[in-house]
Amino acid sequence: MIEPLNADAMIETATKEVGLEDFGSESYREGLDVLVKGYNAGLSKGWMNQQGRDMTARDSVHYLTRRLLVTDYLKQKPELTQAKVERPVVVTGVVRTGTTLLSNLLSCDPARRSPLSWEIDEPVPPAESGMLKTDPRALARLQQEEEIRKVMPGVAKYYRGSAIYPNECVFFLAHDFKTLMIESKGRLPEYREFIFNCDMTSAYDYHRKFLQLLQSRNGGVWNLKMPSHTIHLEYLMSEYPDARLVWTHRDPLSVTGSFCSLIRFALSMSTDTPPLEWIAENCLWQAQEHAARAMDYRDKHGEESMIDVHYADLVDRPMETMENLYAKLGDPFTDEARSGMQSWLDDNPQHKFGRHEYKLDEFGLSEKLVRDTFERYLSRYDVAPEG
Repeated sequence: MIEPLNADAMIETATKEVGLEDFGSESYREGLDVLVKGYNAGLSKGWMNQQGRDMTARDSVHYLTRRLLVTDYLKQKPELTQAKVERPVVVTGVVRTGTTLLSNLLSCDPARRSPLSWEIDEPVPPAESGMLKTDPRALARLQQEEEIRKVMPGVAKYYRGSAIYPNECVFFLAHDFKTLMIESKGRLPEYREFIFNCDMTSAYDYHRKFLQLLQSRNGGVWNLKMPSHTIHLEYLMSEYPDARLVWTHRDPLSVTGSFCSLIRFALSMSTDTPPLEWIAENCLWQAQEHAARAMDYRDKHGEESMIDVHYADLVDRPMETMENLYAKLGDPFTDEARSGMQSWLDDNPQHKFGRHEYKLDEFGLSEKLVRDTFERYLSRYDVAPEG
C-alpha cells in the first residue's frame, strides 16, 4: 500500500527545511489541497506508483520552500515590490507550437530579461549583476544536466532546455499551486477541472513578486513564456495591462501528437502503464481549449490584442520572422539581438538531440477527429500543414 500524500506533513517538512513559516498568504493551500485529494484518489485506483507519489511529494515541498524563501526575502527588502514590471513580452499559444524556440531566440537580445531555469529553482538570493550565466548555482546545474544526459540521452528530444535558457512561468506559479504543469504529475481530472476554472488573482500577484525579486540585480524588459497563459489571459492582463502578447501557431495534427507523446513521457515516471486513452482525450481537449480561449480573448479585445507568429515561418525563415515580430512589438531589432539569435540558431540546429517522433494513431486518434476538433481554429488561421 502506497502511503497517501498529506498536505500538512509537506508544509511541516518545508518549514523545517528552511526554518521559515511565513508563506505570505494561504492562497497556495487551495491548489495544494486539490492536488493532494486528487492524487490520493488516483493512488487508490492504482493510477500512480510509488515513484510518482514520492516525486510529487518532493516537488510540492520544493514549491513550498521556495515560496517561503521568496516571501522572506521580500519582507527584508520590501522596496523591491514597488519596482515596475513594464511592457513584458509574453509568448503563449497552444501547447507544442514553438513557444520554447521563440522564447529562446528572444532571450538572445541583451535588452531582454528572461527567467532562467536555474534561478527559478534557486531564486534566493538573486544573482549578482552580470552573473546570470556564471553564478555558481548555474554552473552546478549545467554540470548536473550533463550527467542527466548521459543517463537519459533522449530526454532533450521532448523539451529543449538548459539551466541558462529561459523557462516557463509554470515553475514559479507552482509556488501558489495554480499551474497546469501540476496536472501532468498523474492522472488528475480533479486538478484539471480546478486549474481551468480557478481564480488566478493570487497566482499572478505572486508571479509579479517573483519577477520583482529576480530583476532587482539584473534588469531588462521581461521575456516570458507559458502556453497555458492562454487559459487565463484576463488574469494575466489584469496584472500586466501593458503586456505584449505573442501567439505561436502550428498544425494541430502535429501539436496534438507531440503533446500526447510528451505527456506519455511525463506519466511514464509516475505510473507503470501510461493511460493512452486518458492521454488522448485529455491532450486533445486541453489543446483545443487553449486555442478557444485565445480566440475568445481576441473576439473580446480585438485581433490586434495579440501578435501572431507561425511555427513554420520561425523554422524556415527565423531571422526574417524575428525582424517582423520586432516591428510589430515596436522594439528595435539591434545588431546585438540579430547576432545573438543567429549564434543560438547555429549552435542549436533542429533535431540536435534527436527527432521527437510520434503518431496520432498510437493514441487512438485520427486526423479527422483532430481537424474536426480544431475546426474553429483552422477556419480562422492559415496554419501550414506538416507531414
